[in-house]
Amino acid sequence: MKERQTDKILRHMKLHGSITPIDALQSYGCMRLAARIADLRHQGVLITSTTETGLNRNGERVKYTRYSIAEG
Repeated sequence: MKERQTDKILRHMKLHGSITPIDALQSYGCMRLAARIADLRHQGVLITSTTETGLNRNGERVKYTRYSIAEG
């Protein structure tokens, strides 16, 4: 049976501590990470989100969200 994107994303957060939209796109071809996070939350997984700032490939400041499994 083929592994679902939500399963891959959950495993990624468990192994690496967090995931960003670029991680999800590059690693799993997931273009809608926020939707997959919503699916996981609906399944009862407690996930925190943090807004971060970085630079894009043109050197411009951009904001993105980093998702992590909540402790507790």
